[in-house]
Amino acid sequence: MDKKNIHVIPHLTQWAIKIEGENKIISAHKTQSSAIDEGRKLAKKYMSELIIHTAEGKIRDKDSYGNDPCPPKDTKF
Repeated sequence: MDKKNIHVIPHLTQWAIKIEGENKIISAHKTQSSAIDEGRKLAKKYMSELIIHTAEGKIRDKDSYGNDPCPPKDTKF
């Protein structure tokens, strides 16, 4: 897999992990936190970015696990 972003998105009544640019859902989870945990593992494995969405589909958070030559200053914490 190329370095494509990993998304945690709402899917029916669950939360799903999806690779950016693909239609296929990788896995479905009952809670958002379990989907985030699994998505984080994938993002670290493939050195990509994890993008977490809200229940409405808007981007809630992003975490980068790749080699970013110009990392942004983290203002969340």
